[in-house]
Amino acid sequence: MAAPELSMDLPVIDLDVFLLQPRDSVAVQAECEKAASALITYGALVLHDSRVSEQDNETFLDILEDYFAQPEEDLKKDERPELSYQIGVTLENTEKPKCAVDEPCLNVIQRLAPSERPLDIMAHSPDPKCRFFWSMAEQPPYKTQFPGLNADNITPEAPLIKERWRPAMNQWGSSMKNAVEGLTQMAAVGLGIPVDTFREAGRYGPHLLAPTASDLQKYGEKDTILAGFHTDLNFLTIHGRSRYPGLHIWARNTGKRIAVKIPRGNYLLVQAGKQLEHMTGGLIKAGYHEVVVNERTLEVIAERKEKLPERPLIRISSTCFWHLSSDYDLAPVPELAEKARAVRAQQFNLGKDEGEEVVYSPMKVGEQVQKYVTISLSELKHIALMATS
Repeated sequence: MAAPELSMDLPVIDLDVFLLQPRDSVAVQAECEKAASALITYGALVLHDSRVSEQDNETFLDILEDYFAQPEEDLKKDERPELSYQIGVTLENTEKPKCAVDEPCLNVIQRLAPSERPLDIMAHSPDPKCRFFWSMAEQPPYKTQFPGLNADNITPEAPLIKERWRPAMNQWGSSMKNAVEGLTQMAAVGLGIPVDTFREAGRYGPHLLAPTASDLQKYGEKDTILAGFHTDLNFLTIHGRSRYPGLHIWARNTGKRIAVKIPRGNYLLVQAGKQLEHMTGGLIKAGYHEVVVNERTLEVIAERKEKLPERPLIRISSTCFWHLSSDYDLAPVPELAEKARAVRAQQFNLGKDEGEEVVYSPMKVGEQVQKYVTISLSELKHIALMATS
């Protein structure tokens, strides 16, 4: 039996319905079920939240462009490699997409039609992007086992940036964090589990406002990979609008590359991460994505050169990582794991190969994060050795 064709437009979920209408209303229940279904089917959705201000995003993008236009020696002052780059700045050619050496991920690419595959990530070179991690965490009322994942923030010292930095970061970061926490409640209701299951599990998570920056003067050629094909290790990833197109996602069950278009106004893109996949036993799969220079990117580069020649030509991603608490015991919720097995069997009957069945072993969330970070750092050392050999 052939699988029905799925829409290539991501479902739009209205958080306002959940926030403003009675929790036991038919409308709220329907919107929550729609949110859960979107995450199961696509691993991603567009979230509408009227509290989100597009101007806050614009202010955020402005200050990040100014920050990353500084000389490299000034940026390096904000590096913290001793904390595995989990706070402060990470300079370009440091991060490498884990998928490049991850067999299950490479198998996902192989199962895609050649025309729908990401740009080649097999070259031994890290992403030509910078990143800044700014913590949006609520400090736990207990001593965490993972202090390195809950470090204090770093504020840049440059006079024209320092005063604007904290208000801009906290305002936009809070908007995205509040929106996604509402979505965790909607997803829980839609999945048939208590409303605060996910939200409480992430109450003291090391949430990170995590913008990336790509210098389009240096890396502005068509088909340049700015962030290679990968999933995120956290629970949910939230994206605001970037000024430059180039984000592609692969929605689960479509097998198609989707060029993301976030509507103007009060909208955010949300993607499932590995922690959500783990907690649902694979019922919801982490979403794959890449950022590349495509035709639309080139068009916007040309437009901004003409209209705003004084502004830095830097692509900023407006991104936030919402994490479960580091000390939380990460394991599949039994009723969701059972549903996951049923969905997997259904997919198989429809002729869709989801690869080897994944075992989601119990562990602390902090162990899951540290495992990923350790692998990434060892890969970087390997790359450095290859570059000098």
